[in-house]
Parts: sequence; structure tokens; C-alpha cells
Amino acid sequence: MDELLDLFSSYLSVERGLSANTLSAYNSDLQEWIQYLKDHEITRFDDVSREQILGYLEWLGARLSHRSRSRRLAAIRSFFRYLERTGRMKKNPAARIQFPRFNAKLPKVLSAAEVEALLNQPDISQPLGQRDKAFLELFYATGLRVSELTDLQLQQIHFDAGYLVVRGKGDKERLVPMGEWAAEALTTYLREGRPRLLKKGFSQEVFLNHHGGKLSRQGVWKIMKSYAVQAGIQQNLTPHMLRHSFATHLLENGVDLRSLQTMLGHVDISTTQIYTHVARARLKEIHEKYHPRS
Repeated sequence: MDELLDLFSSYLSVERGLSANTLSAYNSDLQEWIQYLKDHEITRFDDVSREQILGYLEWLGARLSHRSRSRRLAAIRSFFRYLERTGRMKKNPAARIQFPRFNAKLPKVLSAAEVEALLNQPDISQPLGQRDKAFLELFYATGLRVSELTDLQLQQIHFDAGYLVVRGKGDKERLVPMGEWAAEALTTYLREGRPRLLKKGFSQEVFLNHHGGKLSRQGVWKIMKSYAVQAGIQQNLTPHMLRHSFATHLLENGVDLRSLQTMLGHVDISTTQIYTHVARARLKEIHEKYHPRS
């Protein structure tokens, strides 16, 4: 059983190109499940039945959330699909098991006015302010993950074409338009602010801290939180909230779901579909607030 798990892990790494964190999550979930099987005296995957998988999910129910159980079932289903496709199993016992239902929490987003207030906070007469203005504009214009922003390299920026080449989860590349406002702020920072932060050093990272080194994820979070307070934003602002706002505002203005999926770097469109619920919720809120007969 452990040998088959090793083969599956190699397949995920080499053929599907999953990141180290995703691989670790798969391995952890499947190792826990294999230990459960061994505790129930099952030592071959051929002996696993649909009822036993359901029993495992029920056993998890006392300890884990619906979301966590869904993740474990997803790992088991993927593993059995791999065994079936490679001829190591004739029948997939997890094929007809549905994911446990759960009520997903809708991501929190900023209003357009709150985003505008946030973007106007940095003092662009100073190098750090030019940097902050650039990364905030870029964040909102592209919907990058915070790690994608802090890892951004100079060679990934293509001003002439107006897009970034982003390296996301699983080391997969995607093209993301950055828009005129972000491009202008980024140009100012690269021309004026960044050389003053870099001093006499050398770095390929776009966004630098005041020592001339790479700006950290924690640094981005602290900077954003400080500007949110200055802008009078009541919500507890996080970098991911700006990504959510990017996606929701695009949907509200008519972008199609497939284009949004590409820009966000989602492998599965079902991940992107959560924003359709956010957009509907916001429209309902606006209707209730402004319609005289709501």
C-alpha cells in the first residue's frame, strides 16, 4: 500500500506538476487513511469497499469540518482514479461517492469606494510610498496571490504588451493583464523608488523592503493593514481580500467566468464559481438598500 502511495506521489509531482505544499497535503491525508485501513485489518486496496470509505468519512465526522472531509475524499478519489487508469485496480470503490455538502463561507470583499480610498493612501513622493502604491495597484489590477506578488521578478513584467507572466501554484505560468493604472504606478516605482531602496545592491525581485531585500508576505500584510486604518476601512483587510475584490468587481462588470478563472490561476472552475455567489449577494444587498420596495 505504501509503495502505491509513493508511485501516486511521484505521478502528482512529475506529471501533474503539483506544488510541494499540495503534495504534502495529499500525502498526509492518504497516509492517515491508509493507517485507518490497517487499523481495520485491510492491507490491500482491492479489498476496500464503498461502504468502508463511507465509514471512514463518518469516522472523520466527529473530528473534522465538512470542508476537511471533502478534501480527504478528493484525495481518495484521485488516488483510486490513478490506480484504475494505470491498471492496478479493476474497479474504483470511490467513483460514486459524493462530496459531503457544506455551506461555504463567502469571501469578504471591499467596495469600489474602499479600494479607491486604500489606493490613495501611499505617499508617492517617497520611495516606500512609490513601492506601496505600485504593489497595491498591481494587486487590485491583477488579483495575484500574495506569494505571487512577493516572488515577482523583473523579467516577468512586459510593459509593451501590458501583462505579467505569473508563476503560480504547481509552478504553472499564466498571463495576466495589468492595466494602465498599475503599469503607470509600477513604472514610477521602478524608475524612481526601487533604485533608492536597492542602493548599490542587486536583486531580481520587483518589490523590495527598506533594506533592499525581498519584501516579505508578512511585510505586505502589515503595510496593507496600516493603510486600511488610514483609509477608514472597518474590515480586517488581508492581501487575499484584495484578490477577492478584484474577482468580484470583474464579475459585477460582466467578465465571463472562464476568463476570470485564467486570470486567477484556478485549475478547477468550481473554485472560481464562488465569486458568482459573492456578486449575487452584493447585488441583493444593493437592491435591499436602495430599492423603495425591497
